[in-house]
Amino acid sequence: MTNAEPPAPRTVVPIEPSLLIAEAFTQAQVTELRHSVTSCAHAAGLAGQRLDDFVLAVNELITNAVRHGGGQGRLRLWHGAGELVCEVADHGHGISARRLSDRARPAPDTAGGWGLWLARELSDTMAVETGQAGTVVRITTALAARQVTHPSDG
Repeated sequence: MTNAEPPAPRTVVPIEPSLLIAEAFTQAQVTELRHSVTSCAHAAGLAGQRLDDFVLAVNELITNAVRHGGGQGRLRLWHGAGELVCEVADHGHGISARRLSDRARPAPDTAGGWGLWLARELSDTMAVETGQAGTVVRITTALAARQVTHPSDG
């Protein structure tokens, strides 16, 4: 290529979601998995309170899967277009429609029932698919656009 030749046209390729974690877990792996989620979420751009909130929401979901979903579950974490997505699945007996529709904060002296409420409160979106074959909960959190500075920006 010489300086006289026009530059080749550039093709813009859409960014595909990037899978960060896909792992089955039991109670024994909960702590290690939480640390992996923290590391991946931080590397993807979450920091501070947003990072802490997302990791706590994920922790509630994996703990629920162990407690109510047959002692084990499956977690997938990926980086999509401007967001981090976590999906936790189990093979429990599902969540009742009444329980899913109850969006009220649990009473302070309630021993259980905080997991889904916290996950909903600490994430940007939450979707639940549930039935006799198990439950899949998907939460998202937006990633802040990274500021790109150029030396000429003064």
